[in-house]
Amino acid sequence: MPVREQVRVQGEAVSAYPEVPPEALRGEVRRITVVGEDVLHRRCRDVTEAEFGSPGTVRLIDDMFAAMWVAEGVGLAANQIGVDLRAFVWDCVDEDGVRHVGHILNPVLDELSAGARRLVEAAEGCLSVPGPHLELARPDTAVVRGRDLDGRPLVVEGHGYFARCLQHETDHLNGGLYVDRLTARGRRTALRRMEEQKAEVFARRAARAEELAALR
Repeated sequence: MPVREQVRVQGEAVSAYPEVPPEALRGEVRRITVVGEDVLHRRCRDVTEAEFGSPGTVRLIDDMFAAMWVAEGVGLAANQIGVDLRAFVWDCVDEDGVRHVGHILNPVLDELSAGARRLVEAAEGCLSVPGPHLELARPDTAVVRGRDLDGRPLVVEGHGYFARCLQHETDHLNGGLYVDRLTARGRRTALRRMEEQKAEVFARRAARAEELAALR
């Protein structure tokens, strides 16, 4: 299977990683929740000590990778597949062509100092708001701290597009979506476009699910 160079897995540089992550090949493709569903609009619960390394949590991460791959996403939070748990995964290529792949449990974003907060406006979308992308300003640097599947401390730093991904997914676990950060008019625009585009998006996801099944 083809691989890309310049990859960081769990924040650490590696020589290469499979184009289709092995987690996605192991996981079950679950339905992605859509804006308006309750699980998306409340803070997710923390992963407990007993859940680190458990078969259920390992399976959850695999399922999240599978759902993200099928939906052509760069990040996915647990509540986006209906699970009330503070966990998210990512497979995101930044502006420098570096591919970032990983997962984090119980993530917390560092507070940025005033001098480190450079806002950049860029188009942003969401798998739970299928279709539209709207301009949204976010800091171009993000540091997230949490733990990996085995409970070991994990710190991941992102810049540019990857920083946006880390912030977007952490927002999900706090019960927020990118449309909540838009103006009232922007939110209405996003939801209207979603209604217009979601049938095409869902059809594309169904085709990708068949493609992933054929790779197994």
